[in-house]
Amino acid sequence: MSMQDPIGDMFTCIRNSQLVKKNIVKICYSKFKLSILNIFYSEGFIKNFKIINYNNYKKKILIYLKYYNNKPVITKIKRISSPGLRVYKSCKKLPIIMSGFGLVIISTSKGILSDKQARLLNIGGEIICYIF
Repeated sequence: MSMQDPIGDMFTCIRNSQLVKKNIVKICYSKFKLSILNIFYSEGFIKNFKIINYNNYKKKILIYLKYYNNKPVITKIKRISSPGLRVYKSCKKLPIIMSGFGLVIISTSKGILSDKQARLLNIGGEIICYIF
């Protein structure tokens, strides 16, 4: 695990776990990851997630992956903004992924939002990832 891009690492863990049909992924805890997972959950990309205390001092997040007809619900997670290259878009320039079936996750002044929420609030921000 690299500490350069913990969000990218989380996406890689999810991708790799789905390739081997795992049901649960354990990742390091952060509020930022929690916000992203909240959107994944509310949009139906994962079954659930929960925070656990690990070794009495470290928190971990368990992600319960979702499958449909034995295929992962998440077909692709693409990291857009990275620590080395930040990508910002205004509300009007937010991309629409897979005719609206995909999701864009944005870090805004109002917190982590999906592209739908950002359009409703008419705010742009840093594009974290695409998921579909």
